[in-house]
Amino acid sequence: MIKRCRLSKKIQDQLLEYFILQVTAGSAGDMLSIQANSGVLFYHKLRLIICEVLEKEADSIFWGEIEADESYFGGIRKGKRGRGAAGKVPVFGVLKRGGKVYTQALTDTKSDTLMPIIEKKIKPDSIVYTDCYGSYNALDISEFKHYRINHSELFANKHNHINGIENFWNQAKWVLRKYNGIPKKHFPLFLKECEFRFNYGSPKEQLTTLKRWIKINKK
Repeated sequence: MIKRCRLSKKIQDQLLEYFILQVTAGSAGDMLSIQANSGVLFYHKLRLIICEVLEKEADSIFWGEIEADESYFGGIRKGKRGRGAAGKVPVFGVLKRGGKVYTQALTDTKSDTLMPIIEKKIKPDSIVYTDCYGSYNALDISEFKHYRINHSELFANKHNHINGIENFWNQAKWVLRKYNGIPKKHFPLFLKECEFRFNYGSPKEQLTTLKRWIKINKK
């Protein structure tokens, strides 16, 4: 199945199913009576494949009603922005309502960092919903229709909300919490795993999709 993997096809198939079911590599290795590092390495290769395919899809354009937001992952201190975000990894995401999410790990969430991503990923004249974070001020004089939701007052005002992207952040943090710490150098791979799980909803769809990507990766 996966290039340069010494595990039998049967073991690889079982590990793939465990990965989809969000069984940790260590637990999967124990259940299959294989060396712990073998399961970890196999999962790592799966994440590399996911990341490679999703990066190729990154040029696809979102249009229509789009939600944009930033979040912070990892670290010890609580807090979303500023000093409370010390030690955390900034992540920016855009979500097409009724469609997919796109994420990118960043070094900061300044306007000069976020706007090039927005302009590359979202079609002009689309409706972009954000909260009142100052980095989104540039959207007010852009080619997009920009609506803000002030979370200090309310979380939704009819169509004006970012509940979809915030739901993704919650799902992603729930998935990542079970790993009890992720090295920063590997965080982008785990982030793309969360993006994959969100975009390809059911376990059955995820399994079918990942099997297809593995076959493409072998060629």
